[in-house]
Amino acid sequence: MREQLRSNGVSDAVVDDAVLILSELLSNACRHGRPLGWHTDAGDGDIRAAWRVETGGGLTVEVTDGGGPTRPVPATPSVTARGGRGLNIISALAQEWGVRDDSSGEVTVWAHVPSPKPPELGAVGGLTGFEGLDFSDVLDDAS
Repeated sequence: MREQLRSNGVSDAVVDDAVLILSELLSNACRHGRPLGWHTDAGDGDIRAAWRVETGGGLTVEVTDGGGPTRPVPATPSVTARGGRGLNIISALAQEWGVRDDSSGEVTVWAHVPSPKPPELGAVGGLTGFEGLDFSDVLDDAS
């Protein structure tokens, strides 16, 4: 995924977030979901991962499994819990995420990672207190 996204010009920040989100979604599918096709003879025991790069540089990551006994919801684990943080991590990294059910019983959990916003033109690199100052006089005197 990392190589494919980078070769498509996706920014490193989006790639890093997307790889972590994919890892969490795959872990959740393996731990909580059933394999695709589990209720038929054609079941192959797999889960499916996909991603879609958008024209603006953001992307959507999806993982599909055969459903499970519970719905994906963020947990509130104790400090010493060994798990339960995956969807909270996804919530922190993604602009939005959700769950889509298919009529065949498949469940897809998706997350949208937006492209990073470029810095505003004319902004002074995070400094405050310079609002309303006109530097044109200083530049005129220097020439």
